[in-house]
Amino acid sequence: MPRTTGRQVVVFADADGGASVDWGRIGVRDVADSRDFAGGDVPPETLREAGATVFSALGIAVVAGGPDQVGALRTAASTRPVLSVSPELVHHVLPHGVGGYAQGYRDGVADLTGRLLSRDAGGSGGVGPGFADTPEATWGVQAVRADSSPWSGRGIRVAVLDTGFDLSHPDFAGRALTARSFVAGEGAQDAHGHGTHCVGTACGPRTPSGGPRYGVACEADIYAGKVLGDDGAGTDAGILAGINWAVTGRCAVISMSLGADVTQVHPPYSAAGRRALQQGSLIIAAAGNNADRRAADPGFVGAPANSGEIMAVGALDQALEMAYFSARSVPSRGGQIDIAAPGWEIRSSWPGAAGHHTISGTSMATPHVAGVAALWAEATGRRGLELWATLCLESERLLQPSVDAGTGLAVAPQDAGSPDGRARVASGP
Repeated sequence: MPRTTGRQVVVFADADGGASVDWGRIGVRDVADSRDFAGGDVPPETLREAGATVFSALGIAVVAGGPDQVGALRTAASTRPVLSVSPELVHHVLPHGVGGYAQGYRDGVADLTGRLLSRDAGGSGGVGPGFADTPEATWGVQAVRADSSPWSGRGIRVAVLDTGFDLSHPDFAGRALTARSFVAGEGAQDAHGHGTHCVGTACGPRTPSGGPRYGVACEADIYAGKVLGDDGAGTDAGILAGINWAVTGRCAVISMSLGADVTQVHPPYSAAGRRALQQGSLIIAAAGNNADRRAADPGFVGAPANSGEIMAVGALDQALEMAYFSARSVPSRGGQIDIAAPGWEIRSSWPGAAGHHTISGTSMATPHVAGVAALWAEATGRRGLELWATLCLESERLLQPSVDAGTGLAVAPQDAGSPDGRARVASGP
């Protein structure tokens, strides 16, 4: 069973739904509205203490109270109908392997060894020739062709909602960076590592210190939202606050390497994804690492990636085969993998003296897609659904089935030769 907080998440029929509610009618006091804060930046203490917090850009509210009490909103909000009331979930970072990174690394080495032996013995598990890190660029940057793209993400705002960011990381000195925390009692500084790693993959520099290029959109404007605490966990309220902040701040791309292992679609994220798209923001989320393909367990796409309005990302290895932990599509609407990207042994930025670290997961695949999306946003000027369609249309088809890899490998735009300086794409002028 998923962890819940005891609060409820209310989705209104329109984005302004929470404004006209008679909250006192159901006994809710101390109501906060994101419009009362500059840039929609709701303080984490408000998220924790308010009787209700309304995210006006999304038409969603998080309300303290039981389902019966909050269910009365269907009457109290009669002029602004309520679409759904759901328990608030707790989400986590998505490292692969139940034992964490170290255990996952050992599992991965065993998996790779087994497939190599199978290939040598004439079996069908071959890894085959693939990408490898070079002194110039990580294998992931090469695979998505960011290293050969004329685009850099300049002028595009990319929000990474995760465990925060290492604000003193030397590789990011001088970069346009905005950081906020939506976790009560914690600043935006990343004490976990997962968020810094994801920011690095999406937006790391062209020429980092002490190693190859690991960032896709190397000149994008970074919006680092801490929605998961230093323990790697966070609630719907913090995540929705981060989305509201990013949408209000006109971020073209929102990357979320987090989730809950639930098969059911969580209604707040369907609404948030849809309303973000309408306002020009594409949410991209990790499909999940609950599979074990070595044991014929395909797993399933978890929340929030299983919402049809959020792009779900699967993970590939260096041979562009599915990573063994990468979740597979399920038949229900929204439960499909939309696209795939490098997610195995990915080197990126990390807090602390080491500065860099190599880990695996659909968490690592997601910021690759986010970075590629930023490049396409710069190259074409497209946003929202048009940007989503472009990513899928221009992806590289793989031999993997679509239930695993969606439309294929996300790849960066290569052509800067059109008369207006925009990249040529197959979907239009």
